Amino acid sequence: MSTDNKTYNFIEIESLDLPELEVYKQRNEIRLLRINEPAPGIFICESSKVIRRAIEAGYEPISILTAVNNIDEDTRYVYDSCKDIPIYHGNDEVLRDIAGYALTGGILSAMRRKPLALLKDIVADKKLVAVLENVQNPTNVGAIFRSAAAMGVGAVILTYNCSDPLYRRAERVSMGTVFQISWTRTDKQTDYIEELSDAGFATVSMALSDKAVSINSPQIKANDKLAVILGNEGYGLCEDTILRSDHVAMIPMNPMVDSLNVGAASAVMFWELLRDRL
Repeated sequence: MSTDNKTYNFIEIESLDLPELEVYKQRNEIRLLRINEPAPGIFICESSKVIRRAIEAGYEPISILTAVNNIDEDTRYVYDSCKDIPIYHGNDEVLRDIAGYALTGGILSAMRRKPLALLKDIVADKKLVAVLENVQNPTNVGAIFRSAAAMGVGAVILTYNCSDPLYRRAERVSMGTVFQISWTRTDKQTDYIEELSDAGFATVSMALSDKAVSINSPQIKANDKLAVILGNEGYGLCEDTILRSDHVAMIPMNPMVDSLNVGAASAVMFWELLRDRL
């Protein structure tokens, strides 16, 4: 493996016997989330680009697991940032046995989570934020984060029953943008609509409703601060959320199709609301 004679803490592995590798074999990511309760848990990052973005965002690596032999720019950045932690190196077959499938980019990292910020703190200086209410598919969560980051959305708020943005698939689909945008998760007791209203936000529920207006409606765009609320993949938003929102909006489309996947809908909504600022 070429490392240009840099000193890294490589540990060659040929089996799965090391207890330190147990976290990489863990299929239940909720266990990793709760492993240090009440302190923040850990998560697994996959691919050198995603790991790099996590490190740049201030997340702390615990270890690296890799089959990479030819070092590209992102991998070198990761290795240079991880000189003081173990870098377990094995062949593709060993890593496939550990992870359960061929790795994207051939590299994983176990990382420490950060404490979650308060809702009022992450929206304090923002103009447009997104709220995910009970969005349960990690792929959709990752896609929404990627769209939010691309369009310049200020922050993402997830309700307690959403899929975690630090689940491996969400990170991968987002291309690491989950580390480039402010986010937090509410608990069951949090009335996020009230908190957003107190912070000066008008709320916009994305829903099929008789009172829904088009997403390009002047009455929506006239608001200085907006919170766009996106709902569950199957049944959308709670009726109470729709009733309490300041606006209800929908995307005009071919009458043969009544809705888009929540990930696709988010991209259209964010672009429409931010296109004059991009």
